[in-house]
Amino acid sequence: MSPSDAPVPDALVAALLEIERHVANLGWDQPARLFALVPTAELIAAEPQLAEHLTGGTEPRPDQFSAIEQEGFSGAADLGEALARIAWPPTVAGVALSLERLFLPGDAEAGLAAGAAASEQVRTHPAREEIRVVVGALRSGDAFGVARVRSHPDELLSGADLVPGLASALARTLD
Repeated sequence: MSPSDAPVPDALVAALLEIERHVANLGWDQPARLFALVPTAELIAAEPQLAEHLTGGTEPRPDQFSAIEQEGFSGAADLGEALARIAWPPTVAGVALSLERLFLPGDAEAGLAAGAAASEQVRTHPAREEIRVVVGALRSGDAFGVARVRSHPDELLSGADLVPGLASALARTLD
């Protein structure tokens, strides 16, 4: 079984779904948001007053993650460069990123210019779609992503290889 065929930990999927719900409640046109994924049991051990808020009074599952948003993160100018400057302490088991992007359906991509000109063409193209992705990576090497297309708000796409380049960039922040 290759790593991409291995089952993704349920705790990672649950954390990403929780982040997607959180960001969706804020509406569209949100900036990129970065989250540390910390084992909930370890967080409660360090900060017992958070127990009720994090678990609703129930015992946390041993593999449960809490997502902690990193205030002040800005990936607006160059997301790759922003991620390359990040390093996490050992207490962080994983990382997740929520961001919105424009894309074109495959048949509308023909004739696009290169570089910045292509970005402008996509931004103004009548067939453009907006997507919100939430991608996460764990120190274990597991990665997963969920995505919602603005024009189909009731559908959630998901997969271990949904946005592999972003998952790899996030994983590098954990090295």
